[in-house]
Parts: sequence; structure tokens; C-alpha cells
Amino acid sequence: MPVFDVKQKAMELNGQLVQWRRTVHATPEVGFNTAVTEKFIVDELKKIGVTDIQHGGGRRGVVALIKGKKEGRVLGIRADYDALNMTEDTGLPFAATNGNMHACGHDGHAAILLGTAKLLMEAGDQLKGTVKLIFQPSEEDGKGAPAMIEDGVFENPPLDGIIGLHAGSLWKGFKSGEAGYRFGALMAASDWFTVTFEGKGGHGATPHLTVDPVAMACQAVNLLQMVVSREVSPLDAAVITVGTISGGTMPNIIAPSCTIRGTIRSLSPETRKHLEQRLRAICTDVAQALRGKAEISFTYGPPPLVNDREMTEKVKAAMEDILGPDLVHEVEEPTMGGEDMAFFQEKVPGSFFFLPATFGDDRDYPHHHPKFDMNEDVFWIGTAVMVQFALTWQ
Repeated sequence: MPVFDVKQKAMELNGQLVQWRRTVHATPEVGFNTAVTEKFIVDELKKIGVTDIQHGGGRRGVVALIKGKKEGRVLGIRADYDALNMTEDTGLPFAATNGNMHACGHDGHAAILLGTAKLLMEAGDQLKGTVKLIFQPSEEDGKGAPAMIEDGVFENPPLDGIIGLHAGSLWKGFKSGEAGYRFGALMAASDWFTVTFEGKGGHGATPHLTVDPVAMACQAVNLLQMVVSREVSPLDAAVITVGTISGGTMPNIIAPSCTIRGTIRSLSPETRKHLEQRLRAICTDVAQALRGKAEISFTYGPPPLVNDREMTEKVKAAMEDILGPDLVHEVEEPTMGGEDMAFFQEKVPGSFFFLPATFGDDRDYPHHHPKFDMNEDVFWIGTAVMVQFALTWQ
């Protein structure tokens, strides 16, 4: 049997990947409101020859199965495809005009997974087991992965492992044409809090007749900064950011309430739990000490994204098969950004890898910027690594 040349096939497919990406890019959709994108994905899968497609009927996202000719385990490969509610300012001929924008690379992720499907269909004789392609909406708000899990994405058949990628410029020190991997924690848990301090309003000239919630908020914010610097190991990573403080309407009025909102980021379950406990204790105790009370709302986002060592060793090997070892590098530091792929990797061993897609010039802007764009010339690498992994991981 002739060997399936994954690299050559993927390189030849890059033009198609670009077309798919540009089509998705031009019609960005947000959250679960992704009907146009999902129809496009389903239609393209059918053109490729994929027949086992699960979509609709109350299910969120698109799931497709590709079965090899040989017995084996079940691998999930995931890509997100939702956009952001922001106006694009790239000036590209295929730029979106509907008030939404693909400013985080998800259009490229969807195209790369479609390419993976096409090449796996062509390589079916060499594929062991089953590949479950998972096209996921609503990553940006962290709701897509839990919804697909609730809908049964890990069932019929159950997964034995999962991989995915993020393209763009999230991690520095890379250039296009390379690929990045990391063992262990790659991205942070991302949680959110709202604390409303309740007091007793009154005239600014008679503060002794009031219970000042703005003072409570200020004290709490100051003390929260001490948690990371004095209670978390310097060798660990943690963030407590208070992003908004809202209280009062006039400079001579002491408001009856004041609300702070913010985010907590962490790389381990233990630190995540500690930060939440300390947030609750500090805000409650400060409010009580200043004769008020605190109402605390805590919203759990994605957990830390932790790459399984064995799966990541195999991802690294697949990268080196495609690019050679000189172009494959370990991501030196995790990012404190969140990623709901972590929900999938809590369930089964997985690995999430990095595809640098920068230009190396003034066209490079950060993710979530209205001028964000990606270097389309390297999309084939993402497809090639995914296909090579699927053919070699067992």
C-alpha cells in the first residue's frame, strides 16, 4: 500500500483552506446564533463525502464521524467557529460587514478542520479506529463546550482522546512556519465575580450618618491585591483583576450601594479554589467591619487547560514528522487567557497546540483587535499535524 503523503496533500490543499476560511470570515456569527456557519460546514462535509453528520434536532454544534478501515480507538478533533460582536476594520476584500468579526482565528480553525476531514477521507485505508470531528460554537463566552458535552458529544461512540489547536499570535517567540506544544498547563481557568456592597446612603457632608459602600469597595479592592502577592506561591500563577467599580451619581452624595466586577485566573484547581474562598472572605469581612454587607456572585468559566503528557508527546512527534524538529518548539509560558477546550480535556486525555500565523510586519495585531488578521499561507500545517496525529497516535 502506498504511503499517504500527509505533508504534500496538505500543502496542495492550502488554497481550499483559504477559500473556506474567507467564506466563514465574511459571515461571522456570535455565540450559539451560528446557523449560516453551521449550514456551510455541513454542506462542505457532505461535498467531501462525510455521511455520518450529527447536527440539529436540538443539538448544538456539528459532529461528524470518519471511520477507518481498521479497528481502533476514537479520537476527537475540535475546532471552534464563533466570532465576536465587534466591527471589523481590516480593509480586507472579504471583511465582514454585519457588525461581527472573526478577530480570534476561529474562521481559520473551522477551515483547518474541514481540511482535516477531507484528507482523512482520502486516507481512510490507513486510518485506525474512528475520528470524531467536533465543530463547536460559543467558545468566546465559554458556553459551547459544556453545551456540546450536555448534548452527548462524548457518547456514541465515547472518546478516548482529543486534540485541537489555536492559530494566530497568542504565544510570542514564534514565527509562521513553526508549531508549538506544551506539557501541562497551557491556559488558565477563567472565572468572574460581581460583589455588591450594601450600606446606607446620605449626604456627603455628614458621612457619620451613613454607611459608606464605596469605602467598603475601596478597602476590598486593596486587600484583594494582597492575595496574589502574599498568599500564592511565586512559582504559581494567579490573577485577580477588578475591572469595574460602580457606585454613586453625585460628588456630594454617599450612595447606598457600590458594585465591583472582575475576573480571577489560575493554572491549578487548588489555586482556583483558594482565590474564590479568599475573595468571598475578604469582601464579606470588609463589609461587616464597616457596618454593611456584601452580596457575592461567582461565575465559573472554563477550568485550566492542561495538556496530557502522552498525548502531547504524540502531537510533538506529528509536528516533527511534518515540519522537522527545528521548526517545532515548546511554548515557554502558559497564557492567563481562558479556553473552553479545557472542558473537553477534563473528560479525556487531550492536547491543545499552537499554530503561529503571523506576518512578521505591521499587519500583525493582537487577538480581539478590529484589525486582526492571520497569515493564511500556513493553514496547511494545522491540517497536516491533525491528520498525521490521527494516523499515528495508536
